[in-house]
Amino acid sequence: MTPETDGAMTVGQAIVAALRNHGIDRVFCVPGESYLGLLDALHGHAAIDTVVCRHESGAGFMALADARLTGRPGVVLVSRGPGASNAAIAVHTAQQDGVPLILLIGQVAKRDVRRDSFQEIDYGRMFGGIAKWTAELTDPDRVGETMLRALQVATTGLPGPVVIAVPEDVLTAACEPVSVPPQAPVRAAPDAASLLALREMLRTAERPLVIAGSGITGEDGRAALLGFLEAWNLPSLVSFRRQDLLPNGHRLYAGDLGLSNPERQMAVLREADRIVVLGARLSDITTQGYSFPRLVRPEQALVHVHADPAVIGTHFGCDLAIACPVPALLDAIGTPDAPLPSREGWTARLGEERRRIAAPRAFEVTDGVPFELAVDAIGRCLPADAIVTVDAGTFGAPVYRVVPFTPPQRLLAPISGAMGFGVPAAVAAGLREPGRTTVCLVGDGGFLMTGSELAVALERGLPLKVVLSENGIYGSIRIHQEQQYPGRVSGTSFRNPDLALMGQAYGFPVTRIRSVAELDRLPALIADPGPQFIIVETSVQAILPKPGPR
Repeated sequence: MTPETDGAMTVGQAIVAALRNHGIDRVFCVPGESYLGLLDALHGHAAIDTVVCRHESGAGFMALADARLTGRPGVVLVSRGPGASNAAIAVHTAQQDGVPLILLIGQVAKRDVRRDSFQEIDYGRMFGGIAKWTAELTDPDRVGETMLRALQVATTGLPGPVVIAVPEDVLTAACEPVSVPPQAPVRAAPDAASLLALREMLRTAERPLVIAGSGITGEDGRAALLGFLEAWNLPSLVSFRRQDLLPNGHRLYAGDLGLSNPERQMAVLREADRIVVLGARLSDITTQGYSFPRLVRPEQALVHVHADPAVIGTHFGCDLAIACPVPALLDAIGTPDAPLPSREGWTARLGEERRRIAAPRAFEVTDGVPFELAVDAIGRCLPADAIVTVDAGTFGAPVYRVVPFTPPQRLLAPISGAMGFGVPAAVAAGLREPGRTTVCLVGDGGFLMTGSELAVALERGLPLKVVLSENGIYGSIRIHQEQQYPGRVSGTSFRNPDLALMGQAYGFPVTRIRSVAELDRLPALIADPGPQFIIVETSVQAILPKPGPR
């Protein structure tokens, strides 16, 4: 349906124009009758690629991965009710991961809103606790204002998800032609006094420690971070699942703050006399359950730099709080103007702990291949510009320890721990960066959640490398079950279909690896120019807790 008023446009067309004006060239969707007006506005729109997915959660995960790679909001289009409910996992993941996301939902007709209509949901109530902003666009004349605010909220401060519901009849309603160009970027810079104070703290620190996080993005951001650390001779950790921020083999890379760092390493980290947090949230994982630094006033002098002032000081009292984007701080801080204390011993101790943690372990198992050894083999043969996507689960834990990431290599993993992320993220990466090798590491549990998105890879001819750990259990939950209820297995085992046939059905050549000796095949498979589906028959014994003495 098109508007009859001369010179007018539909609300759907205005939404598409606003997205394009903000540099968005791809949207992900599962079609629904409640937003046909928006799909019609996309018809023949060569500047925006409409990716048709198989499930709304897959569409949402693809949008999140695309946003991580571009820095622009990922856009998801879904239908009302069931479609929006399926996409909720992406909204939660965007909030936890700090990723800009726009979820556009086709709502029931305007006359039926709040009448308990078929598939109707109040999305403000549904998403209000996890989205940065929710809106229901019922006035066609407010489409420009709504889209401007949505795109601005999603990308400023701490990025995150925005949810907009539009009744199906409003999408086809006429509105005045409206241009929604990008707003002038919000710029903030550190004040002179804070810069002087930080320079003095860095100059006099004997055991400084930087924690780098998601506020550092893109190749320029990674290069600026490394230049800052080298100029000031500062060792740095990365926050949860951000290993691709720094060269992992660099002498100043001290490792990551993950789900449970070894106590031996934490004992060394607690000796730091200055902690400088750059673009990371001090949440429970990054702070090891709010124990590093210690609540509420750390023993160490604490500096927190973040674009969103609401993130600073939420749990830990700071000695210096700077609310600005990390790149602005790195650009303004300059270089030391006096000799720095020798920190070689401190840096060496941190590096020793990192190397000890990163060393692949030896295993004595009889039930398959320890997946850690497969991860090690893959890490050693990754191309210099590879993109690695990792699903959630214990199978992926070795990735964060043993793969020696070096920019411009990228790591895309769900900070929220959402299963089902890996395959859709790989599809999105393959679409966005077709000239780079994309390797997806996924467990059998996660693959059976969203593996159907490989249909998009088949349709688009994407040469993805899918490495699937098959062991027939929900490994992470089984580990906790064995720790808390030893010997009482319940609800954590399952039977798989023939995963090789599934890989073949999606057009992938399939390789099964049944022994450690066969891991030698991985370099050639990763280097192959076409798609590969690699099933590793994985040991359960290698991941379960060892029984203690009776």
